[in-house]
Amino acid sequence: MNIALCYESVLPAGGGCETYIGDLSRRLARDGHEVHLYACRWDAAALPSGMVFHQLAVPTGARFRRPWRFGRAVAAALKGAAHDVTVGFDKTWGQDVLYPQGGLHAASTAHNRRKHANGFLRAAASVGKWFDPAAWSFAKLERKQYLTTPKPLVVVNSEMVRGHFRDYYGIDDVTVVRSAIDPDRFAAPDREALRTAERARWGATPDEPVGLMVAMNYRLKGLAQLIRAAALIPTATTYRLAVVGHPKVGQYERLAMRLGVRDKFFFLGHRSDPKEAYFAADFLVHPTFYDPCSLVALEALACGLPVITTCFNGASELLSPPSNGLVVDDPHDAVSLANAVTAMFDPSYRAAASVAARRAAQAWTFGHHYAALLAAFDAARARRRHGPRLGV
Repeated sequence: MNIALCYESVLPAGGGCETYIGDLSRRLARDGHEVHLYACRWDAAALPSGMVFHQLAVPTGARFRRPWRFGRAVAAALKGAAHDVTVGFDKTWGQDVLYPQGGLHAASTAHNRRKHANGFLRAAASVGKWFDPAAWSFAKLERKQYLTTPKPLVVVNSEMVRGHFRDYYGIDDVTVVRSAIDPDRFAAPDREALRTAERARWGATPDEPVGLMVAMNYRLKGLAQLIRAAALIPTATTYRLAVVGHPKVGQYERLAMRLGVRDKFFFLGHRSDPKEAYFAADFLVHPTFYDPCSLVALEALACGLPVITTCFNGASELLSPPSNGLVVDDPHDAVSLANAVTAMFDPSYRAAASVAARRAAQAWTFGHHYAALLAAFDAARARRRHGPRLGV
């Protein structure tokens, strides 16, 4: 197939959707598909050598206008292009397939309010959105994506997001293709040596349990809530929690210090490749307020790490608690989160959960994901041939 992928920035070292597009494009190219990328910026070294790049202008201006400008640039560039299937990943319209890896803006907005433990602050945040031009703009753009005709084939990465399409827009015709990662990125014959060296750099002893958090948006992913949960664990307990992601951690260091748990945390900053951090850790903690299907949870399972996350993470659908991880209902519930972390300190449970985590990762591999996605692309191609062309 001749496949066009449309996303503003594809720098796979940045994680998330950009990493996924890198994994997907490499597999498509390897299997002989002709892959085109419509983007403003990309890392060609991290993408397949045969990929065809289409340079689009970087959108400028106010934040609420930029997605519209990128969407229009994509639509203009695709006019007259002879692709079998066109795929948009975020804030574009008119493609054959829309695959919103970040979920729905409407759902994200609602879940973001959950960051505030106080009901008054949640209400204030809701009122604030009424005066935010970006909120109005993105909501209008989302309706253009999904509620105009002819409609695209919509692919989502979890049942949670499928439910959001039904709840917010009354759309039931949605295909679920769960996210997956390329396990080859975590292949390492010398894994134990890498683990030992990394833990030594952190100052972790060989036997103490170490939990890992990988995130860039610490507020949305629940770092403050993890610190508060750690404060409920008896201070004499031997454990550490490593945090990889955004380099600005000052407010979280101060919170940990104020709560008397600063010595329990390693704040490691940004890692372009967190592989060795996964190897060094014993479990993942991801107390997120919203994740359509967290890739870090999938990466952890592939590395044999049991996962602690929340019901607001679509990746929790891949867990079978308590065998390969634990799911808490509310990141603000510090007692439940502390109990989940404490459960990981049991070495016998951790060993069994590690085996179960790898088994879960093998039950839904990138190969399974890729086959399901190609089936969706085939359906979109058939729709293009036998139905009206999507308007761009």
